[in-house]
Amino acid sequence: MYEAEDGILNGVEKSQQTAPFSGNGYVTGFDQPEDALSMKIHAPVEGMYQLWIGYNGPNGDKQSTVSLNDQPFGDVTFAPTTGFTEMKYGRVKLEEGDNVFTLSTGWGWYDIDYVKIQKAPSKPEHQVKNTLVNPNASVEALTLHQFLLDNYGKNILSGQQNLIDALELKAEYGKLPAVVGFDLIEYSPTRVAHGSKSKEIENILQWDDLGGISTLAWHWNAPKDLINTDELPWYKGFYTEGTTFDIEQALANPESEEYKLILSDIDAIAIQLKRLQDANIPILWRPLHEAEGGWFWWGAKGPEPAKKLYRLLYDRLTNVHHINNLIWIWNSESPEWYPGDNVVDIICVDSYPSAGDYSPMNHRYDHLVELVQDRKLVALTENGPIPDPDLLQEYQTNWSWFCTWNGEFIKDGMQNSKEHIQQVYDHPYVITLDELPDLHTYGIK
Repeated sequence: MYEAEDGILNGVEKSQQTAPFSGNGYVTGFDQPEDALSMKIHAPVEGMYQLWIGYNGPNGDKQSTVSLNDQPFGDVTFAPTTGFTEMKYGRVKLEEGDNVFTLSTGWGWYDIDYVKIQKAPSKPEHQVKNTLVNPNASVEALTLHQFLLDNYGKNILSGQQNLIDALELKAEYGKLPAVVGFDLIEYSPTRVAHGSKSKEIENILQWDDLGGISTLAWHWNAPKDLINTDELPWYKGFYTEGTTFDIEQALANPESEEYKLILSDIDAIAIQLKRLQDANIPILWRPLHEAEGGWFWWGAKGPEPAKKLYRLLYDRLTNVHHINNLIWIWNSESPEWYPGDNVVDIICVDSYPSAGDYSPMNHRYDHLVELVQDRKLVALTENGPIPDPDLLQEYQTNWSWFCTWNGEFIKDGMQNSKEHIQQVYDHPYVITLDELPDLHTYGIK
């Protein structure tokens, strides 16, 4: 165990105000971007170690930026507390002798008590089987899931949000990703009412013709009550701040207009999903993403309404509209937000560490594996910097696929340098489009 107050303090201070704590105090005052706490951690031998952090989070959900031996190493989320507690950060590879573990402000406003380490045990074999929650899942969905399963822990599939950005990768780096991310946002009825049009289904059909895998989200514009001002126009209606729509009240009143609008919105999206089912295209389906962040209206009222809405969405698409080509993905690592094994096929997170941070995000991966007891595939469904494939293998961090967000994340040379992107797309651990089998016949003898 290493006490925070014995570390190297930069802009932060020791305190004994909040008790009980370990040792002679704790470190507080993370309120400026440059504030940091560095601790020397001694490893008797080189290897993987499990690391825990003692902390206090009196000011709500917070996040700290991590570095290990002066290299960026992702971030850590501190859940709210009413006193000091301990959280498992995850595995870190330590060199023999002294290592430097640093926590920098991030969101700030938390207290650090200590860090402790223990030699990490070997990781067991995965327990994932090729079964999907929809008992009537299509052959295409089962085939895609089998392919992902066959490569789980052996390779990672490359992915890119937005078809245009994916196609530009070919021109710049000579290869296309295996997975492209699409979005049903413009099919939301309250956007259509304002004149929105979309060719996203046609884009998916085009990508399927090229042999690629499609993952699909839905930035669901709220069914009604958009703010629609100059500051918050109608097209920001998927944000919590862009609508007064109350999902908790709507779900609690099935006879209300609000509840019926939820159903009619789902029905409108079902029309588009059926086009893909009719074309025999399996979809990695990720609705209600990032709910636990609270910045989207479907997560604004906490975990229970969000889970209830997800289960309603599953029931209506599966049992009313009989859409069977979907592989259902839940996008959260919090146990409180998990809607249940019987409606989730794949568990995932979105991760946006600091620009140029190519760490494996292994602590978040490990949390997800633990959440589902290693019975479901785990994916990195949105990312800024792309994890280093060598570190992914070294840490046994077996993300099924990554999907880099569009725009600056793939183009500015800072989130991902051109050299790093080229290394990733040329890496033998990374599957690109040219290495995909024909998924329409995969597994057929």
